[in-house]
Amino acid sequence: MSPILSEAEPKELRDESDFEAICSDSDYISICGYGSLLSERSARSTFPELINFRIARLNNIRRVFGIIAPIFFEHGIAKPETKEISSLFAEPCEGETIIITVFEIKKSEIPAFIQREFAYRFLAVLPETLDGKLYHKPAVLCSRSTDERFFQVKCKGKKDIFFRYYGRHNNVDRIWRDDILPCRVYLRHCILAAKSLGDTVYNNFLDHTFLGDRRTTIRKYLVANGSSIIEEEPPKSLKSRYGG
Repeated sequence: MSPILSEAEPKELRDESDFEAICSDSDYISICGYGSLLSERSARSTFPELINFRIARLNNIRRVFGIIAPIFFEHGIAKPETKEISSLFAEPCEGETIIITVFEIKKSEIPAFIQREFAYRFLAVLPETLDGKLYHKPAVLCSRSTDERFFQVKCKGKKDIFFRYYGRHNNVDRIWRDDILPCRVYLRHCILAAKSLGDTVYNNFLDHTFLGDRRTTIRKYLVANGSSIIEEEPPKSLKSRYGG
């Protein structure tokens, strides 16, 4: 049987054995998508053999733009001069609800998944269908961590490991920040992906995704920046992954 989880207190997954425990007797594990993975095409660019891609809902969770992603620098879409360098994370927040996607990947892909999402804290959560039926099995959510934890746990307290991940990109010394703005190409992709899933998902993304201040919604942010962001085409190297 899968463990019973409290929505208010998601279980943290610290290592591969924790991931395998929520697989139960299955060869697959469920993954939550709330940003780029709202797009099935984007999800399949990362997980080609995923199955059962569908829409779900997570209660008491919100989306926030407040983590620096190395991929934005590597592909030339980060704009450090305007602080438009942020990707998304999810974090517990009582009363908030986000609409997400859920899909399954093979249990054998867990090590690669952990490595790919190296900066995040992993939580086991119980999504529900849009009509309120709770899932029977937990899914993995990439959630907010801290700079201290990242440096001590993921970088083993070594500056050269941190530099390998981040330091070479414009002297980045912190990755979890509340003073940065969404990467334009990435935000455009998330908006188009949400819109492709219908008005309910689209409006949820606009109204329940926040800047790092936790007050400004993406809908409000777009009032001032929307047209230019939607026109921000991804480079050829990210055309499929961040194409909406």
